[in-house]
Amino acid sequence: MRPHPKIIASHKPAWLLLVCLLLSGCRSSSNNSAPTISFSKVPAADLGGPNRTDTIEGRVTGVRPGQQIVLFARSEGLWWVQPFSDHPFTAIHDGSKWKGITHLGTEYAALLVDAGYTPSETTELLPPVGAGVATIAVIKGQGPQPAPVPVKTIHFSGYDWTVRSAASYRGGGLNWFDPANAWTDDRGALHLRIAKGQNRWTCAEVTLTRSLGYGTYVFVVRNISQLEPSAVLTLFTWDEQGTEQSRRELDIEISRWGYLQNENAHYVVQPYYVPANVDRFVAPAGVLTHSFHWEPGEATFSTYKGSGVSADHLLNHHVFSSGVPPAGGDFVHLNLYIFAKGEIPLKNESEVVIEKFEYLP
Repeated sequence: MRPHPKIIASHKPAWLLLVCLLLSGCRSSSNNSAPTISFSKVPAADLGGPNRTDTIEGRVTGVRPGQQIVLFARSEGLWWVQPFSDHPFTAIHDGSKWKGITHLGTEYAALLVDAGYTPSETTELLPPVGAGVATIAVIKGQGPQPAPVPVKTIHFSGYDWTVRSAASYRGGGLNWFDPANAWTDDRGALHLRIAKGQNRWTCAEVTLTRSLGYGTYVFVVRNISQLEPSAVLTLFTWDEQGTEQSRRELDIEISRWGYLQNENAHYVVQPYYVPANVDRFVAPAGVLTHSFHWEPGEATFSTYKGSGVSADHLLNHHVFSSGVPPAGGDFVHLNLYIFAKGEIPLKNESEVVIEKFEYLP
């Protein structure tokens, strides 16, 4: 029996609609699929350095117009943008392939980023997906991994602290850190030093091995009047897992930032470029006690003359009630480094002594 012609006519649009929906769905799935990055050539694993480079290659899927690749290599405990800070982007060719130059490192990372994204020159942790980063791929260098650099730990004021050995961008320039520049003396005081080597200055930093969170932080510091204008002593909290915009950073900073006429101390709730987040003052010569009390939504900073907290010896006091980060994952850091953008460059070695650190929950 032949089908009725009216039945055939009624089925034609249904089949056409189904095919169109299927094709549309395939196209939509292809366009909206999550991007991926793969590597086809990876350099050797190496401790890294400024003079050794190689090519790194791969493919990427799900690219949108304007997106590019940003490469990082891990060396000395940091991720360094590749190949240079003033040339941080690698183009994507033929819709999927990319090829770039990188300095050697123990690991390599490729980020697919949106147009207008500005990568950090260095970072302790790679940025998370989001805020201009579409996807990230990380791979170890080829061959055996180099032996890790031993971590130095010192005991100060009842706490264990790790001593930094990796370089870092601080104060507008690259600072090199040497574990030999941090130690405790026979009385238990912590010494931080900026030293002059054969080819460069080296600085000092120690990090508390545990997170403390909300509470009162107290630092007793010996005379800092001898510090040159471009030397910086910072007593601060820092979240290693945070993004560049959210490090849970509270700072007590002693420096003239390279200019003789500047005040030599300030309190900061980062970011510093918000005027309400900075309180500047003059710290006199002699032993000083700096502190901050951190609670939800508020941070109270104080500086006292002498080695203790006393209302009679209060020199400066400021309460921040906006922009104060919540606690969580933050660690105390104490560092002495060089500010590179002032008018008076560092000329001599420097040393700071921190007599005591105390935390009150």
